[in-house]
Order: sequence, then C-alpha cells, then structure tokens
Amino acid sequence: MTACCEEERKVSINTIDSGMIQKMFLAGAKALEAKKEYINELNVFPVPDGDTGTNMTMTIMSAAKEVSMLKKPGMDELAKAISSGSLRGARGNSGVIMSQIFRGFVKSIKGNDALDVTVLGNAIGHASETAYKAVMKPKEGTILTVAKAGAERAKELLMEGEVTDLAKFCDEVAKSMEETLLRTPDMLPVLKQAGVVDSGGEGLMTFIRGALDALNGRTADFTIKVGGSTQLVQASKAGEADIKYGYCTEFIIMLERNENVVESQLKDYLQKIGDCVVVVADDDIVKVHVHTNDPGLAIQKALSFGSLTSMKIDNMREEHQEKLIKDAERVAKGEQAEEEMPRKKVGFVAVSAGEGLSEIFRDLGVDYVIEGGQTMNPSTEDVLDAIAKVNADSIFILPNNGNIILAANQAKDLTEDKEIVVIASKNIPQGIAAMINFMEGKSNEENRENMEAEMRSIKSGQVTYAVRDTNMDGKEIKQGNYMGLTDKTILSVAESAQEAARELILALLDEDSELLSLYFGAETTEEEAEALADAILKEHGEIDVEVQFGGQPIYSYFISVE
Repeated sequence: MTACCEEERKVSINTIDSGMIQKMFLAGAKALEAKKEYINELNVFPVPDGDTGTNMTMTIMSAAKEVSMLKKPGMDELAKAISSGSLRGARGNSGVIMSQIFRGFVKSIKGNDALDVTVLGNAIGHASETAYKAVMKPKEGTILTVAKAGAERAKELLMEGEVTDLAKFCDEVAKSMEETLLRTPDMLPVLKQAGVVDSGGEGLMTFIRGALDALNGRTADFTIKVGGSTQLVQASKAGEADIKYGYCTEFIIMLERNENVVESQLKDYLQKIGDCVVVVADDDIVKVHVHTNDPGLAIQKALSFGSLTSMKIDNMREEHQEKLIKDAERVAKGEQAEEEMPRKKVGFVAVSAGEGLSEIFRDLGVDYVIEGGQTMNPSTEDVLDAIAKVNADSIFILPNNGNIILAANQAKDLTEDKEIVVIASKNIPQGIAAMINFMEGKSNEENRENMEAEMRSIKSGQVTYAVRDTNMDGKEIKQGNYMGLTDKTILSVAESAQEAARELILALLDEDSELLSLYFGAETTEEEAEALADAILKEHGEIDVEVQFGGQPIYSYFISVE
C-alpha cells in the first residue's frame, strides 16, 4: 500500500514544482523497472509473448532517459520530455495505454510553475480520460479501470475541498486505486481463475508507489542508466565486393533471469558464426549486432536467455548489389547517386517475424517490413521510422498482432505529412489476406473496409508452447505443452506441435472450407509440415492445402482457413 503515516511528515506539502515532478517520475520508472519480472508473471495467458512488465518498462524508460538528462527543467520542458519519450517508446497495448496516461497528465500541468491539489486532481482526471479515448473498446478490470478509480477519487476530494496537503491527497487517490486493483479479478473471470490481479494495473500502481516514495522523502536515488557498456568484440569491415557474412542481424534480448554470463557466452558463440559482433549490456537488456550467414542460429541462441524485440535482418549482399545497380543507372542519367526515389501514391508497412513471412509480404507489395511480432512488440518509434522510409502519400500499416495495433494507431496520430491507414490485422494470416485484397484505383477508405472485411472472413490460428502451468478454457495446460490457439481461445493442447496443429486445424475446418494454408516456423521442418498436410488431406480430401515456409520463431505454425 502507498499510504504513509501522518507522523512521517513534519510539514504539509501544499505545492510541488517541476523539480519534484521530475524526481517522482524517475523514482516511479525505477520502481517499475525493478518489478517488471513480477508484473510479467501476472500475465495469465500461457503463451510466450511481449509481456506487460517488459513492455511498460521499455515504454517508461524511453521517457525516463529523456527526463533524466534535463537540468533544472521548467514544467513545459519536463512535460514535453515525458510525453514525447513515452509516446515514441510505447510498446504493446499496456505501454501505449501508459503513454496515453502520461500524455493526458502532462497536458494538464503545462503552463504551471507549481502544482497544488486542484491542478494535480484535474491532471489525474485528464490522464484517465485520455487513456480511455485511446482504446476503441475499453475493457474494465484493466489498467484503465485502475486509472479511472484514481480520477474519481481525485474529483471527490476536490469537491469536498478539505484536503490541501498534496501528500495526503495523493495517498487518498492511490489508496482508492489500490483497492480497485484488488477487485480486478471480480471484473475479469480470467483473472479470478488464475488468482491474480491485472498486470497492467499492477504496473501502473508500481510506478505510482515509486513516485509517492519520492514525494514523501522515502527515496533519494533518481539515477537512470542512460547507456550500457558497449564492447566491440570483432570489427572486421568486409570489402564491398567480398562480403563474407551476408546477413546483418540485430535484436534486443530482454533477460528473463539474472544471468551474469550472458555477455561472455553470447560473444563467444556469435564469433563462431559471424563477425562484426557488438554487444551492448544494459541491466536486463542486451542489444546484439552480428554479421552472419545464418541469422536463425543467432536468434535461437539468444532465445535461450530471454525474449527478443527490435529484430532486424538485412541481406547485405542483395542490398549492396541493388545499390550498385541503382547508383550506376542514376549516374548514367546524370543524377545524384543518393537521389530519393519518386514519391508514389500508396505504400505499405507490415510487421513480420520470420524470413519466409517477410518475403511473402514483400512479394505482395509491402515496401517496408518491421521485424517483430508476439514476443517482440515494435515501439511507436519503430513504426514512425518505417513510415519515414516509405516515400508515399498514403501508407497502409499492417500490425499483424493485436498487441501492436495501438502502437500503430499512435504512430498514425503522430504523422502529419502522410495519410496513414491502420488495418487492424491481429495475426499474420489476416495481414496476408488484407494485402491480397488491396485494389488499385479504390479510395483508401474503400480499401480499408474491403481489406478488413476479407481478413475477418478467414479463420486463423497458431501453434506455440506453454511457458507456464495454467487451467484455461477448460483445459489443463502444463509448461512445455503445445497449444493450438485462435485470437479468442485455446482449441487444442498436446505434447507435440504436430498433434496440437492437427487438432486445431480440424476444429477450424467446416463444410464451407476450401483452402488451408500452413506457414511453418523456424523450428519446424518442411517434412513435418508436409506430413501434417498429408494427414489433413486424408480426413478432408476435398480442400486444397498450401505449405509455405514462414521461418517465424516461437510459433511452430501459423494457420489460415478460407
């Protein structure tokens, strides 16, 4: 609980300035970072995903690094750093909602030299209101409900007009939020079944507890580590005409346990499969860069230490050859080699994880693929970077994951020079269906409606493994089991990926099904995928079955039924 005793405070606090707000924000960020693994454990769904604690921490640390570099900032300067840093660094639904809470809060405090209970109470209310507006279908029993409880209690206190001490005011607001957090299991049956509170709500309260510790003088450490230790293991620059290792591979590992030997083990391994190895260690995050001929081996090794994010794999030989050809053509025409390609009417950005899936999207006309997905939620900044690289008047964005849609919409709101259309694709099969159904000559709105209608007409699923024991949707699930999932429920549980996939497919098929598409992952062989297809054809010989290499990590299969 955050409430502090009256005797802890010798004097009342009637106002706080930007310096105190800065300390409170940094203390809250440090508190959230310290408890992110605990918050991750509150996630009730057993799939390996971009967990709440990690996403919220990466979101707030993006802002905290900006805030920590300010020297005696004014309120407006501080507000801009908090808002901009969290908005651009937002990852996952929980991170985006958290960034909107901050956005609403700081918008209300701008223009004030100091905050009293009236300004603070109104800012708390605006924070909740802004977060609710950012979510198309708000769900109660989540971080939104906890934020709203704080707003309602702040409004009550202002109407009563009896509390002028800011510390007491904040304690009362936080107490109401804590009580609401404890009631979230009664609002969402899935939380009650798992015996946990909402993870997003816990993340918000963890930040608030840390902030109130700063306000009440219970902490004096406001340092934020801006950069990690960077070590260049091997820096051999390949000649342009002789590229020994063809794939520039980059990613971030979010460590899932205290592991002091990660750096040395990873460096030793990466040097064996490539060169230009760079490792950046920053507490629970390890940034990795390597040139290799087999990115899958680097990714597989990294996954043994934790989940991955910000993945990027570039074919250097292909890019180099394409650049040489294009530069030669431009020089022949008397143009500058670096001239930007002509702006086109419509462009496309898609989120994808896996070499095969990325190639499929490129073949369908996607201009820029953001490496990411379920375990690697791209940030709003990642989406903005992709938008900047596509030279088009209008850009369609395919998030291809339900946890990335809010970040895509946030990037849309931050883009002014291009029209952005976010197609609300929740998985890879939906994204592929949407791209196939884009029609030249139709308006952006007509295409959006048609693409979303077509992707909703397909049935889709995926097969992955359970990361924790649980009982969900009437099924007893043990860690290591394979599960066949849809966006709404778990349809199959088995000891092998093949059996989980077969049961899932049979549950998805009906008398109207005509085409089954199987996209097999990095850990699944083509022979296994073909054997699965043959098994389905023996039971449903009337349908067509397509088997394609996806190359995605974590997920054995992505499945589409039309």
